[in-house]
Amino acid sequence: MTSQLPLYGTELIDCAKANANQGIAVAAQQCGYNDDIATFERELQLATERIGVKINGFQDLTKTAVAVRRGIEIAPDSPTEL
Repeated sequence: MTSQLPLYGTELIDCAKANANQGIAVAAQQCGYNDDIATFERELQLATERIGVKINGFQDLTKTAVAVRRGIEIAPDSPTEL
């Protein structure tokens, strides 16, 4: 769902990460920045710095998403056996 107002802080980070695989233009739009990609990236940078995370740019969010998908799933063989 597209935000009517620009998001900030952790809400911006969550929105950007959720839309990272669709590209920066879509993520900026969904997070309430419309076509203002420069402001979107600047605010995203500030938001991540505030929580102590360093990113070099929006592309770092897509790398994280790819790394998470490559993990393995560990689950029991059945509901009653490990």
